[in-house]
Amino acid sequence: MKRWIPWTVAAVVVVLVGAGTLRALGARKAQQQALATAAAPEVVMQIASNELWVARRQSLPLTVPLTGTVRAVQTAFIKARVPGEVQGLTLREGDSVRSGQEVARIDPTELQARVRQAQQQADAARAQVDIAQRQFSNNRALVDQGFISRTALDTSQANLGAAQASHQAALAAVDVAQKSLADAVLRSPLAGQVAQRLVQNGERVAVDTRILEVVDLSRMELEAQLAPADALGVRVGQKAQLAIEGSGQTVQATVLRISPSAQSGSRAVPVYLGVERGPDTPALRHGLFVQGRLDVGQAERLVVPLESVRIDRPVPYVQVADQGRVAHVTVQQGERFEAQGQTLVAVQGVPEGAAVLAGRVGALPVGTRLRLPETAAAPSSAPAATPAASASAR
Repeated sequence: MKRWIPWTVAAVVVVLVGAGTLRALGARKAQQQALATAAAPEVVMQIASNELWVARRQSLPLTVPLTGTVRAVQTAFIKARVPGEVQGLTLREGDSVRSGQEVARIDPTELQARVRQAQQQADAARAQVDIAQRQFSNNRALVDQGFISRTALDTSQANLGAAQASHQAALAAVDVAQKSLADAVLRSPLAGQVAQRLVQNGERVAVDTRILEVVDLSRMELEAQLAPADALGVRVGQKAQLAIEGSGQTVQATVLRISPSAQSGSRAVPVYLGVERGPDTPALRHGLFVQGRLDVGQAERLVVPLESVRIDRPVPYVQVADQGRVAHVTVQQGERFEAQGQTLVAVQGVPEGAAVLAGRVGALPVGTRLRLPETAAAPSSAPAATPAASASAR
């Protein structure tokens, strides 16, 4: 008998014994689990009356969010109309100015010299007119007496016309020089406050250099950029509530104008709102950022608390009590608004009258048994959870 045969027989016996032992252990474990499962009672979740919300249709205000910057309706940059050195600029940011008030001036020395030069040229041209006038008068008398020809009279008449034209041009040059001298005085075109001081005394500036910016805070306006879908319901005269950045106070605004065209890049529609001023209106400043909501009407929507909409899955859903058990219902969210001390959201996908669990209940698996309060109204049957939603719950 060969030596390997006993070893082979022994190995086969060991394998068979091990397989039998593992099978017996697996059967015993399965039996223990079955006994434990049969012995464990079904978990029942107690729900309080304030943890249920019956989905009902409500009339809610339709609003459009607004963001933008408050700007003064009347603003102006005071610019240099003639080149030169800035003098007499004493106003600084925050100082008040009157309409027509002198705020600064450009050094007039050169301009005054140009006025004198133009005036002297006009006087010289006037003298040439007098000479040409006397020559023409003399030649006309000589022609009448027959001492000179008609051609000499025509020549003297042409010289008189040229002298008169030169005189008129010189007078126009005087007006231009005087206008430049008057432009050397910088005046505010409106009453308001200085928002920016852009140069200092002694600086030499060119034409159209900005010297001061003046804003009139008596009339303020908000320019808001709205999406095309939001702009469809906006009308002139609608009211808005605006919250000022850094302040808890709100101000009222009214739609004054709506741009007839959208912007080429963003396709946004500019809407302009006039900010209403009153005795209790907080102080507004040019350039402040504000945000708020514009009331555009009313609509009937099926609403639930925003906290009840769960977003721990790829698709938002709510938990409803369906015949005493938890069901997950996928929803589509719509407008939000404040009511009854909480934020409500319009939803689609939940039947009217369904009992929606509050968000503070937490995420419950589909099919969890619920003990509802006796005062809760009998909810309508909720639609069964979709296969994808059920799989996610499991």
